[in-house]
Amino acid sequence: MNLSDPNRVASAHKSGFVAVVGKPNVGKSTLVNAYVGAKVAIVSSKPQTTRRVIRGILTRPDAQVVFVDTPGIHKPQHRLGKAMVDAAAAVLSEVDVVVFMVDGARLPDEDDTRIGQLLDQRCHAPVLLALNKMDRLKPADVQTVTAAHWAIVQHADWMRICATRGDNLDKLLDQILARLPIGPELYPADQVTDQTLQAIAAELIREQVLLQTRQEIPHAVAVAIEEWEARRADLTRIAATIYVERDSQKGIVIGAGGARLKQIGQGARTQIEQWIGHQVYLELWVKVRDKWRERENSLRELGLTQT
Repeated sequence: MNLSDPNRVASAHKSGFVAVVGKPNVGKSTLVNAYVGAKVAIVSSKPQTTRRVIRGILTRPDAQVVFVDTPGIHKPQHRLGKAMVDAAAAVLSEVDVVVFMVDGARLPDEDDTRIGQLLDQRCHAPVLLALNKMDRLKPADVQTVTAAHWAIVQHADWMRICATRGDNLDKLLDQILARLPIGPELYPADQVTDQTLQAIAAELIREQVLLQTRQEIPHAVAVAIEEWEARRADLTRIAATIYVERDSQKGIVIGAGGARLKQIGQGARTQIEQWIGHQVYLELWVKVRDKWRERENSLRELGLTQT
């Protein structure tokens, strides 16, 4: 698969925004990262990993595609969940193409149906149905599962894909490019995301918490960058706070003798250094902020809502 081959589409330069929407944990961020060729969005097996709208940029000689990774659309249980769903829904009226991503190894559920209805009501852009996880679908179930998802968005074209392996991503990209308008580059050719380094660092720290904790901890965690100091040309000092909602969660994140927090820091530092390109000195603190997911001011301070 060669996603950067300019001979696969028409010669006129195309550009535009492509929203990737779907319920939690269907592989939206994995798809965006695969197209961009860099980890612009963190990934984990935990639902609702993506909390903010994230843009990843694929630039080729003939086209620039700005993928808009969105939080999973679900029935919210708190203010944070509502802010996430509102952010995803707001994108629908601002893009040129929508990729509706589903778990193509399973029959659709209520969340899929609800998203299909939302697309019918709010989206005027072309919709492409991406049935992910095709590697997990039994051949005998292909027709039944595909038809069930197709019935939710009958106005859409579709493609079965595997975002982790790259299966059919080139074909899905062809479908996207065919529907993008002709236009110039919207971002510099060497830019792969519109996020700041600070925002990326905070997400990479949160990713390590997701990977190294379980149960309710991942959903109750937020990360804020408190200090960012370039001490030398080849060394940046970063201080960050990991917020949880209860003292018991704080103890789990820290671990016995601080062991888990040390592991989180080591994993995050390695990832951040790859982005920055030089050594990072990372300090992590864990603090309790009671019910922060329900507090509008906390969501605003953490950059998780615009209101």
